[in-house]
Amino acid sequence: MTQVVQTLDDFGRPAWLAAMILGFIVFWPVGAVILAYMLWSGRMNCGWHGRGRCGSRLGEHFERARSRIDGEMRNFGRGTYSSGNKAFDDYREATLKRLEEEEREFRAFLDRLRQAKDKSEFDQFVSERRDRPEPNTGATT
Repeated sequence: MTQVVQTLDDFGRPAWLAAMILGFIVFWPVGAVILAYMLWSGRMNCGWHGRGRCGSRLGEHFERARSRIDGEMRNFGRGTYSSGNKAFDDYREATLKRLEEEEREFRAFLDRLRQAKDKSEFDQFVSERRDRPEPNTGATT
């Protein structure tokens, strides 16, 4: 595999493009893998490794966006996310607390409902078993 990569590198970007196009023609996932490898490795001068101007700008933009989203999601999960509007944040927090309380009450209701159903089914089983006639074993006394 490394020999193929070295040979394509010797011929340059046109060889990589031809390999990618042939990959798409023969079996599209092969072309997609070659395209992804070309972008990732920087062979198109737009990779994540900062080769060329395009790669460095794209990489910086990607890293900034990823760190911003990670920070916002981390804060949102902790409940410390702020929209910038105090009234809205208070309203959202009160609504979330109310919904959490309703969820706890609903789960407790479902547990009581399941227990009542289980008790009813068990009582029915016991009464049917009690009312069932004694099986005749065939032995006479």
